[in-house]
Amino acid sequence: MKPKQLYQKGALRRLFFMLLSFYPVALPLVILCIIFSAAVSAMPAVFMQNIIAVLEQNAGAGWGVIGPQVLRLALLLAILYAVSLISSFVYTRAMAILSQGALKKMRENLFGHMQSLPVQYFDAHAHGDIMSHYTNDVDTLRQLISQSLPQLLGSGIMVFTLFSIMLYYSVWMALVVLFGVSFMLLVVKKIGGNSAKFFMRQQKAIGRTEGLVEEMMAGQKVIKVFCHESEAKKGFDEVNDALFHDSEQANTFANVLPPVIMNIGNLIYVLVAMVGGALLLSKAPNLSISGLALSISIVVPFLNMTRQFSGNINQVSQQLNAVIMGLAGASRIFALLDEKQEEDNGTVTLVNVAEQDGVLTESEHRTGIWAWKQPQADGTAHYTRLSGDVRLQSVDFGYDPKKAVLHEVTLFAEPGQKVAFVGATGAGKTTITNLLNRFYDIADGKIRYDGININKIRKSDLRRAIGMVLQDTNLFTGTVLENIRYGRLDATDEACIAAAKLAGADDFITRLPEGYATLLSGNGTNLSQGQRQLLAIARAAVADPPVMILDEATSSIDTRTEAIVQRGMDALMKGRTVFVIAHRLSTVQNSDVIMVLENGCIIERGSHAHLITEGGKYYQLYTGAFELE
Repeated sequence: MKPKQLYQKGALRRLFFMLLSFYPVALPLVILCIIFSAAVSAMPAVFMQNIIAVLEQNAGAGWGVIGPQVLRLALLLAILYAVSLISSFVYTRAMAILSQGALKKMRENLFGHMQSLPVQYFDAHAHGDIMSHYTNDVDTLRQLISQSLPQLLGSGIMVFTLFSIMLYYSVWMALVVLFGVSFMLLVVKKIGGNSAKFFMRQQKAIGRTEGLVEEMMAGQKVIKVFCHESEAKKGFDEVNDALFHDSEQANTFANVLPPVIMNIGNLIYVLVAMVGGALLLSKAPNLSISGLALSISIVVPFLNMTRQFSGNINQVSQQLNAVIMGLAGASRIFALLDEKQEEDNGTVTLVNVAEQDGVLTESEHRTGIWAWKQPQADGTAHYTRLSGDVRLQSVDFGYDPKKAVLHEVTLFAEPGQKVAFVGATGAGKTTITNLLNRFYDIADGKIRYDGININKIRKSDLRRAIGMVLQDTNLFTGTVLENIRYGRLDATDEACIAAAKLAGADDFITRLPEGYATLLSGNGTNLSQGQRQLLAIARAAVADPPVMILDEATSSIDTRTEAIVQRGMDALMKGRTVFVIAHRLSTVQNSDVIMVLENGCIIERGSHAHLITEGGKYYQLYTGAFELE
């Protein structure tokens, strides 16, 4: 793999314009300061040439003649150094603010953009890989922005300035330096290219190692239970050995390059000295822009410039790996930022309304009555009261367009009805709930909410009107009360506590050390799985939506707790449209209608009693004649 294949074309240009958008004044100021400091650093050779020329022209004269000229040149150089020092101070201070500030803004952009991505993106990408954008990739940018790019710019300006001065004094000797540097660049390309290749492999190996360690930590109990310690260690040794090999190769090439470049620079220095001496002894005519004759006042400063020239090439070579890794990290970040955002062309919104004489009017205050606001062509709006009527008509869908998951699914759920989905894993139960929330869009058919095509409803408003309790509970760092309030941020403490009581969670919460003020962390690891699920149900209850989706909501709760939860759930479901997904058939017996799915099709529908009477697939599932899984 060649270095140029490690990052996207145009990544550096895009990074520059992104930084410029963040800091439109500070970035140009930093660049000007770096250019000025680098140019001044090349000036000592000019002053040295002038001082030696003064000594040559006034050989035998006293200090009274030579001194004023030398002091004037030295004072001028000191002034330039003082200004350069101020310039360096300004850009180093500004660079510290700029680099850290740019990384902060980039992380904010990444996180903000991530919130706008569809659920499909997170289903298709490993979470560890997404996390690495915020850690490894941003860290490579820190090195690139704060150190590598400023040093490359400064070295590049110095190389350009020094070579211009060389051409000004002697074309012959400048060509000798150019020849030596060309050989030096070939070595940098060969060794530096291999170094960059293995550094990139090292970064990927680090990611694999970190991912394995995270996986092993999460599954430590399973490892212990099945005595899998030796196999786990063997697996870790494999990825660790791969990391060692890539790191060894990367650092070998990286450590070889500087001494090789330094010694090539020494050879160039010797070659320039020999050529300069030969030209002086032969009194060869000097070819230069300045028109000065070749003398010791040119050869001596030229040797100093040669040393500076090769030194800057060496500095550039040392930054090669950091630049390539930084650009690769930038490319990954830009790839995430370029991911297509979740499309939302809905115009129908959810608003608070007041009702008078059967007429709904929009209200600025929370009234407890919600309605769909549908803009009309004449500029007016039509209001449809939110009731929770959900209908699917001939719906087809597939996560992969070539592989259908749902086929001609038609069903309806009137306000207050409880609809249950049962069937084997992969039958399409959870897929239907994903479509109701528009996490995915259907391929064909219609889904209507209160008679409105959900494609016309703004997604945030649609999801606000549908509560969801998932099988896997996610709790966030914060108090118990804050986690319940996650369902509705403007909910009062009293409303959150009422929701907890409704879900049957109040009993265990009040027995916690700090009650509702107990701090949860690590996804609520200090709670049992059942307690975490009860909090998730309370969170959905405080949201108070007319439609509720329960996706295996009681699968992690024991039988005794399930009885407590079921009473709360029955109270919660009153007046709501409820979709229940369950493998435990005892939780769906009281459903108004049970849908039996198989291979993406509804093969049976009806009440529990009706389906038992029919003696079909549901009967087999219920009696154990057919295993659900």
